[in-house]
Parts: sequence; C-alpha cells; structure tokens
Amino acid sequence: MTPQNKDAFEDLLNNCADEPIRFPGAIQPHGLLLTLSEPALEIIQISANVETLLAHTPQELIGQPLHKLIGQAHTEAVREALVRPAFSDAGPLHFHINGTAFEGLLHRYQGVLILELEIHVENFQPRNVAGLKSNLGRLLQRLQVATTLQELYEVSVREIQAMTGYDRVLIYRFEEEGHGQVIAEASAPSMELFNGLFFPASDIPEQARELYRTNWLRIIPNADYQPVPLVPKLRPDTQTPLDLSFATLRSVSPIHCQYMKNMGVLSSMSISLLKDDKLWGLISCGNRQPLHVPHELRSACQTIGQVLSLQISAMESLEINRQREEKIDALTLLNQAMIDSPQTVFDGLAGRPDVLMTLTAAGGVAIIEDKQLHRYGNCPQPQEIRALYKWLQDRGEPVFSSHHLSAVYPPAAQYPQVASGVLAMSLPKPVDNAVLWFRPEVKESINWSGDPRKPMDLENSDAGLRLRPRTSFEIWKVEMAGISTKWSQGDLFAANDLRRSALEHDLSRQVRREQEAVRARDELVAVVSHDLRNPMTVISMLCGMMQKTFSSDGPHTSRRIATALDTMQQAAGRMNTLLEDLLDTSKIDAGRYTITPQKLDVGHMFEEAQSLLAPLALDKDISISFEADPDLRIHADPERLFQVLSNLIGNAIKFTPRQGKVGVRAKSVGDDILFTVRDTGEGIPKEHLPHVFDRYWTAKDGNPTGTGLGLYITQGIVEAHGGHIVVESELGKGSAFQFTVPALAESAL
Repeated sequence: MTPQNKDAFEDLLNNCADEPIRFPGAIQPHGLLLTLSEPALEIIQISANVETLLAHTPQELIGQPLHKLIGQAHTEAVREALVRPAFSDAGPLHFHINGTAFEGLLHRYQGVLILELEIHVENFQPRNVAGLKSNLGRLLQRLQVATTLQELYEVSVREIQAMTGYDRVLIYRFEEEGHGQVIAEASAPSMELFNGLFFPASDIPEQARELYRTNWLRIIPNADYQPVPLVPKLRPDTQTPLDLSFATLRSVSPIHCQYMKNMGVLSSMSISLLKDDKLWGLISCGNRQPLHVPHELRSACQTIGQVLSLQISAMESLEINRQREEKIDALTLLNQAMIDSPQTVFDGLAGRPDVLMTLTAAGGVAIIEDKQLHRYGNCPQPQEIRALYKWLQDRGEPVFSSHHLSAVYPPAAQYPQVASGVLAMSLPKPVDNAVLWFRPEVKESINWSGDPRKPMDLENSDAGLRLRPRTSFEIWKVEMAGISTKWSQGDLFAANDLRRSALEHDLSRQVRREQEAVRARDELVAVVSHDLRNPMTVISMLCGMMQKTFSSDGPHTSRRIATALDTMQQAAGRMNTLLEDLLDTSKIDAGRYTITPQKLDVGHMFEEAQSLLAPLALDKDISISFEADPDLRIHADPERLFQVLSNLIGNAIKFTPRQGKVGVRAKSVGDDILFTVRDTGEGIPKEHLPHVFDRYWTAKDGNPTGTGLGLYITQGIVEAHGGHIVVESELGKGSAFQFTVPALAESAL
C-alpha cells in the first residue's frame, strides 16, 4: 500500500467509525415506515416503497390523514394503542391492507410518532409458531436450572437455532480490551466454525455497540436488499434526518452488509446480552439464504436473551462470591498479622510474604514502607519497583491492576518475565506505603478469525478508493507476549479488602497514639498543677509574712522590698490561676469536663455576683447593672456558672474605659435562659471575632496578664451545661457576649 493510499485508508476507516448509522435516511424493504403528527395522525414522512406495496405514491400521502392509507378501522386501532401505557412494548397490531398482511409497530422518539408496517411472515417452517409459548416456557425452565455458565450458553444457542432455523447461532462475549470471543456455537454441518475464535473490536464499532445496548434485537432478512429512502428525506419540522435508532426496519451500513456476505451469510439476527446496563455480548444468528423470522418468534428470542442476561449476571455474581470466599482465610491471617505487629501494619504484612503471594496467586510481592522495600519471590529490581510505584501514585488509583503492564507503562517491557502483570494497593499517607503483586509473562497463542491487524481492505471503484470489509475469516494465530494471566474479581476484592483493613488498623494506631499523647499531657498537667500548687501556696504565705515585716508599720520598713513582695504575691496568684486554667483546659480537650448542677435562682445568683464584682467596676468609675426577669430558675453548677459570669464581667470591666457602662441581663427565651453581658468598651475587630473562643487567643493591647484560656474555658463550661455562647462586637461601641443555659423544667420546681 502506497503512503498516499495508507493515509486515504486511515481517513476512510475513521469515517467508517463515524458513519451515521442512526440516520440512514432509508429502511429495509420488508415493510414500510411512516411518521405521524399527533393528535391528528397526519402523515409527515413515508418510505418510497409505499407505491409498490400499497399502490400509493409518497407525494399523494404527505400531509394526508393516516386512514387514507390504512383505512378507518386500522386507524382507530392505532389510536386505541396510543392511549395504552408502554404501548411501544406491547405486541404488534395486525393489519390487512391491499391484499397484504402487516404487523404494525409503534414508538415515539425525539418528538415524533413512528409507525412501521412489517410484512407478516406466513407459514414459517423451522418450528411451529403456534406451540411457541409452551416450548418457550420449557426452555426458560432449562435456563433457570443450568448449573454452569457454559451450560447456559450451549442450551441457548441450540434452542434458538432449532426455533429459528438459522444455519449458525453463536454467543459472542466482549472482552475488556474491546475485542470479542465466540464462547458457544450451534451451526449446520456446512458452516465454518467460529467457536473459541477472537474477533477484532473494529468488527463492531463503538456506535454500533451503543445501538446494541439500547435495542434488544436487530434483524436483517436479506443483506442483498436495496435500501428504501424516506420521503421527504429530512424531517419537515427540524430539517434533520429522522433518527431510526429504535426502528425495526432501519437500514444498516452497506459495509456491514458486505461483511455478512464475506462471512457467507445473507440473513442475520442479533440479540443483545446486557449486564448492569452495559453490553456484555451478543447472540448472533446467520443464515446462508435470506430468512425472515416472524415477529412473534423474534420476541421469544428476545425473551431468551433477557433471561440469559439475568442468569449470566446472577451466575457471575455467584462466581465472584465464591472467589471472595476463597480469599477469606488468607485475609484473616493477614489481618491478624497487622494487629499483632508491634510496629506498623506494613511491618505485619512483611512478616507474612507467603500468605500475601498465596492471596493473589502472584509470583512475587513487594512491600513499600517509606524508605524500606521488602521483596519476596520474583520481583523487578528495587529501582524499577520505586519507579513503578511513583507512576502508580501519579495515577491516583488506590487499587490498580493490569495483566499487560507494558501496554500502559512502557518501562515494564524490560522485565516481562517477572512483571507482565501487576496488582497494587496503597494508602493515602505522606510517607510511601504500598503492596505490589507481580505475575510473570504467560506466552500463548490466540486464534483470531482473520488478521486482526487488517479489519478492512482498500479497493478501487468507479467512485475512487473505498473501504471493503475483510474477506478472510481463516484462523490467524497470534503469539501474545508481555501478558500475564488476568487478575480475577476475587484478586481485586482481596486487594481492596486488604487495603481497607490496613487503613482501619493504621488509623486505629494513629488514634491510639494521639490518645496516649493526650493522656500523657493530661497526666503531666495534673502532676504539674498538683506539685506546683503546694510550693506556690508556701511562696504566697511567706510573701504575706514578709509583707508584714517590711510594711510601714513593721520593725523593718523598706519600700523597695515591700514593692517586690507585692509583685511576687501577684505573680504567685497569677500562677495559681494559670494552673487552674490549664487543668480545666486539659479536661475540656479530653471531653472529661464535669459539672455538678443544682437548682439555682438567677436573681439570687445576680445579687451575689454584684456584691463580689461591683467593687471592681467602682475602682474604674464604671457603672454596672444586673437585671433579671422575675422567677428565673436554672439547673446549673453554681461555682462553674459564677466562673463564666466573673470571666465575662471581668473582661467587660477590663476593656471598658473609665465612666463606661457594663450591663448584665437574663431573660427567658423558649426552653433556655439567655444571659447577656454588654459593655461600652473598645470592641473587638471583625477579623478577630471568629477566634475569641480559641485556646490561647488574647487581646494583647490592654491585657498584659491574659492567658488566652478564659474564654475557651467559658465556652467549655457553657457547652457542658448544654448551652452555647456567641459574641457580637463593633469597634468603638463595645461588645455583647450572650450564652444560654437550659431553664429548670416546671416539673422540677
């Protein structure tokens, strides 16, 4: 083939893949097709063979009511069918027009009603159609009791061949790579056998597969037919070709018709096999001579295809479950190894390489844990494994598998004898950790039906170069290299399950480490608080004694020493406060902060707070007010709630300038008592508001002695009571802290 012809061939092949098979603009001649308006049922488009079949020209029917073509009685039958639910799935209408029997099929698609009148097949020979229902019932029972998939396939092809009379009936299964294999066949003695052979993916282009997925059955009674065009060619309403995706009479690609002839058949029928709404395979029927199978018999074959699809799904699910059960013992051993490992989960796995390899029937396994790499069995070199792992990480797939690694990762072509296939799982952590299983190359010969590298030929014609389907279907042996045995669904399940267990144990270890760290911190805080509290008390007492000695009334008056003692006393007091805050913070962090609630009268509590806190306000000439609705009662810890009020009021006084105001208010709101501490102080910047209850947050200006724990502890106390706390503030106008405490239920009064 010259370079020019090669380029032309590639262009034609691409055009073939994009052929508008859903919009052929024509039908097969074993019936006629028309589109109708609704509700008037006027004819919009009609196939040109209406003239030969029913003695009307297309032009005289366009725009005319349907009854002009098929009569009033048949038209009423169409109207009655249209009002039934799922009318397109119902059986055909039976018409007798102009001396010819027709079966009428209706469906709507893309805003248009399509009526197909298929010529009724009389006296069909291969099997008595009258006894079809009883025969079909027995066949379906046989399908349901089949114990193996292969038995299912064999029963299906034999029965469909007996029912229809096709010379060849085979089941064709699609592989992951796109090509397909014949896995069961029932053929007449004169037919070439295809059982076990592979067919290239190009034999059934992607767009054809999509049509097979959405249509259970397609039929070509005679591949030597001349397509019948639609009149007019385009839909009058959209000026686009009519979409015939769901039309039984749809004309097919001329390349496909030639393909059939090259295979030695003139008639074909294909029934889709679906699994999880995806095209799993086909039941493909072929006959050397033209053969028009009646609609009723085709429906029976479609039912067989649907039942077979369900049975395939069910039996494959059972097989997958069996494969999974085979892995349980090994997974249990590996799970225990991860639990028992004193170090990390991957250390536990590294201790059981024999079980790891048995788990997936691998020839070698590599375990990566940060800088460590463990290899067992037949594996690539360390640097090759690291490079492969990096490539896997870049893909971002938690579990990856391939039985032809070099096809997606070219460097693997350097070590096919040890790693033609890989199955890998990894955990999402900053450090590297993964398990990679390897399988060696398994050389085998695959029998193809014809040369898979030449799905099409190129030929010269009057119109120039054009594609011609391959003419040879002879067995073509291809030696497969760089391919391992496939990873089964059970293998993938095992990798995913092992990853899940590793994640759980790894996270569990992290949680335990963090809990131990928190517990150690709590113990340290408690010890420090206890051990420091006694010496701080002694320091405070000694400071008091020395202050009397060096005061102005004592025998040893010294202003400098008295000032120093005052500073020490304040520092000791602040240290005690800090120790208490740290202890409270530790309990809140650990979720162990407890309260001892009791019945409290809010009014009485405000009186006590006023007597203790009002002097602080008077020192700054700040007016402070306490106001509570009458008879407010709560269930709260008096000491802890006073801690909240004193902290909020103390902050309000601290950050309110002289002659300012602080107001404390309590009122009933639903089932809660709402407390508000409002001041006329400096306010809090808007960007700081989300952080005021964070640990160690403090307003530095004007608060040199703040620990940043007061509001955090305040929030913890409020939440321990079942309430919540919020703050509103505006610079220059002050702040308002509001918190809720559940009101005392009337039954508890």
